[in-house]
Amino acid sequence: MLDVAILTVSDRSSRGERDDRGGPALAAWLKVHGAGIAKTATVPDEEELISAQLIEWADQGHFHLILTTGGTGVSPRDVTPDATTAILDRVIPGFGEVMRLRGLEKTPRAIISRAVAGIRGDSLIVNLPGSPKAALENLETIWDAVPHTIEKLRGDTRDCGTDV
Repeated sequence: MLDVAILTVSDRSSRGERDDRGGPALAAWLKVHGAGIAKTATVPDEEELISAQLIEWADQGHFHLILTTGGTGVSPRDVTPDATTAILDRVIPGFGEVMRLRGLEKTPRAIISRAVAGIRGDSLIVNLPGSPKAALENLETIWDAVPHTIEKLRGDTRDCGTDV
């Protein structure tokens, strides 16, 4: 079972002005797909707060997967990709590329997503959009690669081509 942490990035949700719908939608989807939700939190769109939470969770080493939802666009307060990139040991560009490519099949606005993914320690961190529908679509798009990526991070030495 994968242990997952979900960080909702939203000014309004962090102030209690709007219910967080993205985080709970992701948690429900993940539970159906065999993942355990170990931790959730909500922070405002502040780069330092986002980075600090990601560092804390990744450096604890308890979470295989850390998902963020929100703040991936181009609005002035959308800083989740910047905060994430700043703390990553390694970037995995393919996750964001595939999410944008598949998103373009549904909306031309997918091209403005700045979502990133990468590794800190032995945790996989992936940015997802704030819209619950878009977050789930993006997660579904990359899901098949997530367990394999985590196995590799945790020391699996099998050839990548032999287990597909």
